[in-house]
Amino acid sequence: MMLLVSVPLTTDLGAQSAPRPASREATTRRQGFAVDRLARIDSMLDAAVAQDEIAGAVALVLRDDQVVYERAVGWSDREAQRRMTPDAVFRIASQSKALTSTAVLMLLEEGRLTLATPVSRFLPSFARTTVATRTDTGVSIVAARRAISIRDLLTHTAGISYGTDASVRARYELQGLGPAAGFGWYTADKTEPVCTTMDRLGTLPFVAQPGEAWVYGYNTDILGCIVERASGMPLDAFLRSRLTQPLGMRDTHFFLPVAQRNRLVTVYANDSGRVRRASDGARGQGHYVDGPRVSFAGGAGLVSTARDYARFLQMIAHGGRWNGQQYLAPHTVALMTTNQVGTLHGTTTGFGLGFETTERYGATGSSSVGTYGWGGAYGSNYKVDPAEGLVIVFMINQLPSGTDVVGRFQTMLYSALVDARAMR
Repeated sequence: MMLLVSVPLTTDLGAQSAPRPASREATTRRQGFAVDRLARIDSMLDAAVAQDEIAGAVALVLRDDQVVYERAVGWSDREAQRRMTPDAVFRIASQSKALTSTAVLMLLEEGRLTLATPVSRFLPSFARTTVATRTDTGVSIVAARRAISIRDLLTHTAGISYGTDASVRARYELQGLGPAAGFGWYTADKTEPVCTTMDRLGTLPFVAQPGEAWVYGYNTDILGCIVERASGMPLDAFLRSRLTQPLGMRDTHFFLPVAQRNRLVTVYANDSGRVRRASDGARGQGHYVDGPRVSFAGGAGLVSTARDYARFLQMIAHGGRWNGQQYLAPHTVALMTTNQVGTLHGTTTGFGLGFETTERYGATGSSSVGTYGWGGAYGSNYKVDPAEGLVIVFMINQLPSGTDVVGRFQTMLYSALVDARAMR
């Protein structure tokens, strides 16, 4: 059950600076956290940087819309000796999915589509999709048993992967997808609009029948194209005019303004126990400043800050309402944050119309039942715990990550929450 916290909606993350120790102590005690236990997180993050486990990160925690922990640690660019700051801009990869899913549901509320609408209404190449099926002699391409719907895409049950599976990877690579697109999900270097790419995707075989498996892949990129075709606006313009600009998310873009390039965090890699600067290109620094700026990937294309993303999550946590504006109806938010896939995603976690959901206590650390969230390929992660009134954002740009610092951070955070409502 979603809990709508009742405190006044006055927190201004865009203007707020990092809390001083004294203000942190007063706020954290008032919000049910033990200051000395939060200090353990400081020590852990400092050690992770000192031991070369991570280059830098930003952590932000709110309870009942009040900042109880905010810390920028390490380096935004170690080689340039540029320190991490709370307003640093990160590549958020699959954290983009929640915003694109929100855009689709806005259009649903306006009657421009339904959850049952077939994808082929907007992308004709999806009218007769196929599935790659393994046989004793190799791979057989068979017809899909039914049409793929908007609901299938929102819940990742369309059978669509990122095309790196052995059964389809060669076909995807020939079409500039799968192995030819970074790690499959990367399209920031493409010189064609996302709808052109997704139209081509519809001609390729998928890896499971619609509705029969939870398969992570291009689902939300397809949804981004559907937003464009249903609204008549490019995805970046729709998100900016309908979501990020009204919410005050000033630093959330598909491609960073060139004048702000020094705010974009450097990507590091940790695949040997120590961090090193990642290479340029699709598998490293990417094209988020100097790229073609043509492909708006709703599944993995945005950059943002911890404060911006927390503001979006606050709106979701408040039943779709923020600062007097209703972005989504409470019932629609409930669809996003309630398991819609049974046990297809797992026996202890589910998936709603945009978020992973915690179905059993202990399934995702100490998160309460009803917690929802997700993460990004560059290592970032977020959670909303309605039972505790928590919004948790951890930003890092490390690929591969090679660290469990996010898990340790979340464990230590819950260990510092000594006034736990869910435990009463």
